[in-house]
Amino acid sequence: MDEKKELTRGEQLRRALTYQKKNGYDRLQPGELEAIEAYCSGYKQFLDGGKTERECVDRTIALAETAGFRPYVRGMELKPGDKVYRSNRGKAVMLAVIGRKDLDQGVNIGAAHIDSPRLDLKQNPVYEAEELAFFKTHYYGGIRKYQWVTIPLELHGVVALKGGNVVRVSVGNGEGDPLFTIDDLLPHLGAEQSKKPLGEAIPGESLNILIGSRPLADDEGSDRVKVAVLELLNRKYGIVEEDFISAELCAVPAFRASDIGFDRSMIGAYGHDDRVCAYAALAALLQLDTPERTAVCMLADKEEIGSEGVTGMKSASFDTFMADLCAAQGVLPRACYEKSFCLSADVTAAYDPNFADVYEKRNSAFVNYGMGLCKYTGARGKSGASDASAELVAYVRKVLDGAGVAWQMAELGKVDAGGGGTVAAYMAERNIDTLDAGVPVLSMHSPFETVGKLDCYMTYKGMKAVFEAC
Repeated sequence: MDEKKELTRGEQLRRALTYQKKNGYDRLQPGELEAIEAYCSGYKQFLDGGKTERECVDRTIALAETAGFRPYVRGMELKPGDKVYRSNRGKAVMLAVIGRKDLDQGVNIGAAHIDSPRLDLKQNPVYEAEELAFFKTHYYGGIRKYQWVTIPLELHGVVALKGGNVVRVSVGNGEGDPLFTIDDLLPHLGAEQSKKPLGEAIPGESLNILIGSRPLADDEGSDRVKVAVLELLNRKYGIVEEDFISAELCAVPAFRASDIGFDRSMIGAYGHDDRVCAYAALAALLQLDTPERTAVCMLADKEEIGSEGVTGMKSASFDTFMADLCAAQGVLPRACYEKSFCLSADVTAAYDPNFADVYEKRNSAFVNYGMGLCKYTGARGKSGASDASAELVAYVRKVLDGAGVAWQMAELGKVDAGGGGTVAAYMAERNIDTLDAGVPVLSMHSPFETVGKLDCYMTYKGMKAVFEAC
């Protein structure tokens, strides 16, 4: 039998000194393949039950209360192991597991967002044209408009009535429910449309949702289809047309979260950005017993439009929640913040060989290579980036390696190609050490995004390691 070939000096140096990325499936521990499938099964259920930020909050609170969390009331005493949450207007939610160390030693934060690109109904949306009834829409977040035509849509949201009642609307997600769609021009007549740049072929004002065609019987009016639709809505929800003025209704893709590929190694769904990271942070928090440092999960709204508004990450709601927790221990919030760490959990772009020209391959995240760490987001010259320190990145490397988490470095694309932001900048503005991390996504911001199951699980595993860090 031949003796084992001795490595050359060059091969020894190459192994010792160079950095080589490795597919996550080549790094799995025994039993992790089954753990991946079990975790992703729960995640798919979360996606299907949470098509909007309001529905995500409802589902989050239900899961949290099952795990022993209770609403936090200002002035409540807190002791190690206590599990509390606070909903912000039903559209964002903050949760905490109180640790053994006082809050003046800082907290470990997992921050993500639960809003996704969609089509919002305008405040005066119902109209009729040539005996067809439509909803007018205003798109929310960064979408590619051409992707939203001719696909099945659901309608979700609330209608707030002047009397104080709030009517919940969900059409398309139930058994036997109707669906909606936006029509497009047939190719036989689309020669001129096809000559337009991709971003101009479908104007925003043509994203009108088809909602009915049957006219009101025994009526001679000019808007018989519109009135017939309004009658149906009144019968089911008790609303009239004026009530749309105080409504938040949106159209979202009617797709179920589904396994992708013959090997079922990926998940296709609407809303991976950023519910894939939100669920990872939530699931990790729900698994905690009593951590050394208090663990906080922040699920914010409005990230897709700049984190603005009373439920966005720029809002003082997070500071108020943290100030209340700190007050229970007689700690100044600023003393807590300056020793805290936040993993800003948001998705990153997965390298797509079909569009290789916009990626910088050496610094891109790849499907199945684990959770992507992003030292900086922003655009071009790092505009809008929090740009984590070298020391912070080294700390996270140590934490993740210690927990056996498959991870990789990530950057959105080529420097001059564009960019994007996350909630990281707003956490960093609070004097909280913050690093971006998340799941690589194919077809980001589309109606049907794709992620790798392994990356989903490793992001959960990474969040758990962060929450458990001393």
